[in-house]
Amino acid sequence: MTRAFGVLAALALTVVATACGNDEGADATTSATDPAALTGRTFVSTEVTGTPIPGDGPLVVEFPEAGRIAATAGCNRAVGDVDLADGVLRTDRLASTMMACPPPRDGADAWLGALFDSDPRWTVSGDVLTLTGNAVTVSLTDRRVVDPDRSLTGTEWVATTMYTPDAAVTSVALETSAPTLTVAEDGSVSGSTGCNRFTGAARIGDGTLAFGPLGTTRMACPDPEVAAIENHVLAVLAGETTYEIDGATMRITAPNGADGLGFTAR
Repeated sequence: MTRAFGVLAALALTVVATACGNDEGADATTSATDPAALTGRTFVSTEVTGTPIPGDGPLVVEFPEAGRIAATAGCNRAVGDVDLADGVLRTDRLASTMMACPPPRDGADAWLGALFDSDPRWTVSGDVLTLTGNAVTVSLTDRRVVDPDRSLTGTEWVATTMYTPDAAVTSVALETSAPTLTVAEDGSVSGSTGCNRFTGAARIGDGTLAFGPLGTTRMACPDPEVAAIENHVLAVLAGETTYEIDGATMRITAPNGADGLGFTAR
């Protein structure tokens, strides 16, 4: 009954707008619900009215290509198809990661599911996307405004994740040893493996970093786990790598296309 009332109300508003509005207003309405305005963009929640996100989120909604969506409210990430026709966001059978999250973030997935199950209405105005569901209204801002990409050069990057062909690895040893990388505008590089310091040079390309041989200090790493971290860092930062920066994070992938390092800007 509620859904039927909503449809009738929407039709009534459409009739009024047609009778009293003008072409300019109609064009503005169309633009506000044009799916093309979302494609290739990522939005981050800046205000939630109604039921709050457990753990405070944020809600991050991505539209990587036409007809596709990815979203997380602070726990797992859901990905799948989306229908944005008529200013309504409709999803079906989104695939999700299965990570266990501690309270209160363990309720974030259910919150996100309830929002999407309500087929929320959406509008976009410039850099602001608004989602209106049954029990919540969320204002989201383009991530490039909220969290712009950091510069590759002049930023101190701290390694927080090691990527292997089989897994993304984080550990207390990695967090404690905190390997770093800094790339200067002239291509000189410096940093730490988590055990030893290194210096060298890299050729900066469009999404590529070609590392020359790195010179390191020779301090022994008594902790086997830290020694393994050092070996991984040096193996990744060798030869022509690729890199991607997303806000305050960067991922460098080794020439083999499988191993890598995830960094956070300090």
